[in-house]
Order: sequence, then C-alpha cells, then structure tokens
Amino acid sequence: MKKIIDTIKNIFSIEDLRKRIINTFLYLLMFRIGSYIVLPGIDSSRLADSSGGMLGLINTFAGGAFGRASILALGIMPYISASIVIQLLTIAVPQFQRMAKEGEEGRTKLNQYTRIFTIAITFIQAFGFLATLRGQGGASPIINDNFAFLVSTIIFLIAGTVFTMWLGERITDKGIGNGISLIIMVGILARFPQAIWGELSARSTQGGGGLFVFLVEIVFLLLVIAFTILLVQGTRKIPVQYAKRVIGNKQYGGARQWLPLKVNQAGVMPIIFAQAIMFIPGTIAQLFRGNPFWDGVAMNFNSQNSWVYDVSLALTIIAFTYFYTAITINPVQIADEMKRNNGFVPGVKPGKSTADFIDNVMSRITLPGSIFLALIAIMPGLTRVFGLSTNFSQFFGGTSLLIMVGVLLDTLQQIESQLTMRHYDGLMKGGNRIKGRTQQVQSM
Repeated sequence: MKKIIDTIKNIFSIEDLRKRIINTFLYLLMFRIGSYIVLPGIDSSRLADSSGGMLGLINTFAGGAFGRASILALGIMPYISASIVIQLLTIAVPQFQRMAKEGEEGRTKLNQYTRIFTIAITFIQAFGFLATLRGQGGASPIINDNFAFLVSTIIFLIAGTVFTMWLGERITDKGIGNGISLIIMVGILARFPQAIWGELSARSTQGGGGLFVFLVEIVFLLLVIAFTILLVQGTRKIPVQYAKRVIGNKQYGGARQWLPLKVNQAGVMPIIFAQAIMFIPGTIAQLFRGNPFWDGVAMNFNSQNSWVYDVSLALTIIAFTYFYTAITINPVQIADEMKRNNGFVPGVKPGKSTADFIDNVMSRITLPGSIFLALIAIMPGLTRVFGLSTNFSQFFGGTSLLIMVGVLLDTLQQIESQLTMRHYDGLMKGGNRIKGRTQQVQSM
C-alpha cells in the first residue's frame, strides 16, 4: 500500500505529468458532457433500445451517445472507419505507400486525408442514423420531421464527430496516451457501474442466486481479464544478430536483438469486421419475412444467444485475423530491411529464406491467437446462457474488454515511461516494466 501511495505522490510531483493527467481528465469530461446533449428536434423519452447488432457496436464506441441521440451520437466511429480506409490504401495504392514512407511530412498528409474521409463518412452515416430513428414507426422520437430537421441534424452530427476527433488529438498531444482509444475506453467504462449494480440487484432478488453467485461471477470476470491480458501481451521473439560495423572510431552492431511478433497482431479489428459482417444476414432476412428459411436466418443471426451466431462469428473472426495480419505484417519487407542493416536470424539465410521463416512463425502463432480471440468474442453470448444480464455480460469479452485492457496497458506504459525518465521507480517492482498493446520494438 505504501508503494502505491509513494508512486501516486511521484506522479503528481512531476509538473509535466500532472498537467497531462489534468488535461486528459478535462477533455474526457467534455466528451462525457457532450454525450448527454440530445439533438434538437428529438424526444428522448421515445428512443428505442439500440444494444444489439451493429447499432450496439456503434453505441458502445460512442459511450451510449448513439442510444441517447446525442450531438455526439456517431462519436469516433467515422474516424475509426476513415483510419482503416487510409491504412488499407497505404498497402494497396502506391501513392499512399510513398506518403507513408516520407516521414513526418507524409504522416501529416495522411492525417489530412483521414480527416477529410472522416467528414465524408460522417455525412453518409448521418443519413443512416436518421433512417434508424425513422424506422421506429409510430414511436419515432422525431418531433417534426422536415427538411430543416434533416439539414440541422446532419450539421450537428458532423460537428459532433469533428469535435470528438479534435478532443482525441488534443489528448494525444497534451494528455496521456492515445486520445481516440481513451475516449472509447471511457465510454465503455462509464456503463460498468450501472451494469454491476443491475447484476447485483438481479442476484439479490428471490431466486436470483444471492451474493455468492454474484461473487463467483466477479471472480470469473477477473479470470477472463487476466486471460485477455495474456492474449494482448503475448509475443514470439525472434533473435536477430547484427554484424559489427566500424564507423570512424566507434563500433556499431555485433549485439543480439529481438524481433517481437505479437500473438494477437490484428488487435480488436477482426472482431469489429466480423460483427459488421454478421449483421448482414439478419438485415437481408428482414426483406423476406414470411419465408420459413429466412425467418430461421433472422432468428439465428439476430440473437447472440444462438449457437449458429456464435460459431459463425468465431469462424469469421479467425478468417479476418489471418487476413488483417497478412496485410499489416510484410515478411518480405522486414527481411529486406534486416539485410540492408546487416542483420540476420541465426541459422537462417538472409533474404527470401528469412522472409519465409518469419511468415511461417506468424502463421503458427496466429492460429492460437485467432482461436483465443474468437473465444473472447463469443464469451458475452456464452455467459448470457448462465443467466447474466445483457449489460453485465458485455464486459466478459468482445470488443469492450479488448479495448479496455489494451488502452489501460498503454496508459500505464505512458506513466511508467514518464516516471523512469525522471529517475523514479516505475509502477512495478523489480524492474518488471509494463508493455503496452501497441509497443513495437524495431531492431532495424
């Protein structure tokens, strides 16, 4: 306990770190306040539940603002979509590949393109958001659905997304950690106390199982979190030896370094992609109501308690994990950079043999990583079979848990580096430093 108190004192004794923590808190507070400001022309009392399917995913990323029809309803989701598009373009389009290799100037150009794509995607998603509101039928929350409402709503939604994007960039520059990830995490965590209280209340009722069952659920949640941390942190280190080079009167290289390959290189993206794909069959089935086959499809794919949904989701995640890993990790490029810097893997010839070796290692570690990722993704559906509430079960896996674990590790790593840079002890004893989800050791 004394160690924790001393660490907190050390954190707030550093002026720059103290300012960054306060700035982060204030920017996140601004986002949370904005998420409760309802769009003009909306009757919030008639809003329907949007906790399932793709709408539930958007609502999770927006911190519940989507379900409240807030001015920040679309949140940071358009920015994430734009970032994915830009990332894919840097792989497929030569012009974007050149920009990615131009250093700071290239990154600035890519950021500008990302912002432009964000506005365009927000404009398109704004129509989808309005269609969702109108699709509630007679209970539509729109007070006066006219052209003025359409224009003002689109403007407010675009402004809300741009404001959220600005907050994320300010947190990255003036705060701690990745601002976009922190905004998503805070939105998820904000729903945790309500979920805990709801589950405790349900277990306290007659026939709910009592406090003992609730404590068992908490212990199981902690085990799932520990398992998720192992998945996020797991790496396979490949030894890389560099030849000695003498430049002037100094000697470079000659030491063994490591090329870390993460077990879960794709992160949370396969789950996001897979959930978006799983939303399609149920949507198509709605067009053929009355047909027994399509009614069965709708029943299976619109319910996360269905084993058909869980199996399909798991297989889709495994496939997307391999796909996303393949487009983000280029063994040929890694092997070429190692060769240019006189580096080699002991026992493996430089060039093509090294590229094949790295590709084989990635294939082997991606299989268990994808299976574990799929298991975490379907865990919320499995826990609901045992009677857990929908809100509480979301924290047992899926996108929410992976984002929370990854962002918390990254934030702790930022604080750790600030402390050690100023000759303070880190957050952990014995030199066991925290390694964040996005930490990559480059040996090139």
